[in-house]
Amino acid sequence: MKRMTLHSILTHLCLIMCTAGAVCQNHYLPNPTLLIEHDTTPADIKACYVSYDGSKLLSTENLKFDDSSRDKSEGMININTNQLYQEIDGFGFAITGSASYNLSKMEAYRRHDFLVRTFSPDENVGYGCSYLRVPIGCSDFSLSDYTCCDTPGIENFALTNEETRYIIPVLQEILQINPDIKIIGAPWTAPRWMKTNGEWTAGHLREECYQDYALYFVKWIKAFAENGIHITAVTPQNEPLHGGNSASMFMLWEEQRDFIKTALGPSFRDNNIDTKIYVFDHNYSYDNWEGQIGYPSLIYSDSQAKQYISGAAYHNYSGDASEMTAIHDANPDMALLFTEWTAGEWYLRVDHARILEDVKNLIFDVVNNWGRGAIVWNMILDNNHGPYRPGGCFNGNGAVDIDIETYGKITYNSFYYTICLAMTASRPGGHRASVDGNVADTEFVAFSNPDGTTGIIATNNSVNAKKVTIYDGKRYFCIDIPPLTAASYRWQ
Repeated sequence: MKRMTLHSILTHLCLIMCTAGAVCQNHYLPNPTLLIEHDTTPADIKACYVSYDGSKLLSTENLKFDDSSRDKSEGMININTNQLYQEIDGFGFAITGSASYNLSKMEAYRRHDFLVRTFSPDENVGYGCSYLRVPIGCSDFSLSDYTCCDTPGIENFALTNEETRYIIPVLQEILQINPDIKIIGAPWTAPRWMKTNGEWTAGHLREECYQDYALYFVKWIKAFAENGIHITAVTPQNEPLHGGNSASMFMLWEEQRDFIKTALGPSFRDNNIDTKIYVFDHNYSYDNWEGQIGYPSLIYSDSQAKQYISGAAYHNYSGDASEMTAIHDANPDMALLFTEWTAGEWYLRVDHARILEDVKNLIFDVVNNWGRGAIVWNMILDNNHGPYRPGGCFNGNGAVDIDIETYGKITYNSFYYTICLAMTASRPGGHRASVDGNVADTEFVAFSNPDGTTGIIATNNSVNAKKVTIYDGKRYFCIDIPPLTAASYRWQ
């Protein structure tokens, strides 16, 4: 009989209580379960698969250490857990106003089932996704255009209905499931009265408002803390080189440097704020803006600013992930985090058929280029791509999409499968481990986890199954990667 943790027992009791309430209200309940369907055979290795054709969607398999077929292997992959690289914070999703609104429309037991399955660190019931991104004020996926201080004067700061009714309750529910989850915040715009153009879009932060805007961050972080939500990190500006979103603001590297060193950093210090500051938060390519190439390194060159900074954040709408390695090599003491990418109608499909490409972009390219983790954009949108703001993205998909008629039917997209697959191999606080070897049509990344396990993510881009020998410094064993499949393997 499978042993259940206290968290598992409480989760099942909660489901029973929610189910009873739903039945009393004559709600249709299609035999829900919080348990992930596991292979229950004795295991040395826990495997998980997502296939291009959808035949395997986070399907699990238990394997035994077996090297009897090494002579038939197509190659060997060597994993060295004595040679470790960056620490891993984890993988997750953005909880925007729109995502929170959609979650709030779900029946409580359905929402709880979905959130437990996604965030619980108990692998009997969930995938343990471990990083969230939250807008500071509105984004292009909000219910309205707003900041938390639209009336001039920083003394008028206050959380709005979007935070108190939607975002905060969702974050609180997730934190009850996974108290160790990390949260990074980012503003799309400063309050209009602080901007050079007084508009929702474009403009710059007025220099005379630097101190008030720094206090705006402090007040926002403290307001969330009063609601039991610790903000791990912030970036001073989402996409600082893009002024065309529904809410946006330019913040060139010189401006961000000066804002951090003269206002934001000192305000965090003076108010005992332990929230980290990550700079940039935009594309690998820097949108090819002359004078902005290498944005983080340009800021780091100022020691007065650098003392307050933990690292830099990147998006994947243009450019190449190797830029993160270039930034790391120039600044090896500074962390790197991937904070946004989205899919939508501009792709032929957003479902499991994208799994190989998404695993490459969100796992291999990020982690192998020193990223500590990856966060995708909206966790959940409705099947009309919203709610979204006029002038913003109108044809994007969430990691999952929900039927707007019932708020009951969820469509899982490739981003969800990718992020959850990453968590089946990695654990927060672990490290990337050295991997070498070459097997045609495959790619690998390895993790050394704090629970003593070793994990790998592997893709097979061939139409034929691949037999690969793994050597972890202790033993040889063979794995069979199904065709056109992304897979994870984790063992003690």
